[in-house]
Amino acid sequence: MKIALIGYGKMGQMIEQIAISKGHQIVVAIKSDSTQQDWNLLRNADVAIEFTKPDIAMQNIFKCFDANVPVVVGTTGWYQHLEEVKLRCISEKQTILTATNFSIGVNLFFHLNKVLAKLMENLPEYSVKMEEIHHTKKLDAPSGTAITLAEGILAELSRKNNWKLGSESSLENEIAINAIRKDEVPGTHSITYTSAIDDIEIKHTAHSRAGFASGAVIAAEWLHGKKGVFTMNDLIGF
Repeated sequence: MKIALIGYGKMGQMIEQIAISKGHQIVVAIKSDSTQQDWNLLRNADVAIEFTKPDIAMQNIFKCFDANVPVVVGTTGWYQHLEEVKLRCISEKQTILTATNFSIGVNLFFHLNKVLAKLMENLPEYSVKMEEIHHTKKLDAPSGTAITLAEGILAELSRKNNWKLGSESSLENEIAINAIRKDEVPGTHSITYTSAIDDIEIKHTAHSRAGFASGAVIAAEWLHGKKGVFTMNDLIGF
């Protein structure tokens, strides 16, 4: 399979290594200083994998649509434009798979999080809070993964209807998300339910970016030949 990389930071370089090890070809790696000639090579790809910055993600997606190339999008922090992107994707018969996290383990964690929240629906004595830790170069806070986890809780726990960035919330209906930035932390997410008598905590800790990169390549392989709007839930089969 011929893959175009849009974004060539640490994640893009790791995706390149994994893709090549699986027998795929990188036809172009588009960087921040790439020329139009580099973008023209996008048309040679079977699929593109986009990991850049929130402020340029949507224009990169539309460039893939214009080139008629399916795109896997790992950038987060741009989801205020998601409905616009979906509508254009469908109307132009293009293909996109978006995810706040491509790690297979994290996507299993998303499912576990919703199951636990559903179990807590009839146990109002438990309060819930979240924490996420990422490297200092992470541009959005809370992380897209943390927001997905919060949305999973909100879908199952009727006493909560909003999330708030911060270590604490004074409102009963809010979930506090504490976002911490430390050097070289790939990503740690935890959800804690607390009562007067005990705590219940679930946690996912990434040891490296390899899980994210490997999942992005798996997503590209799965997306090849499909049309429409997809997420990792479609890939995994939840």
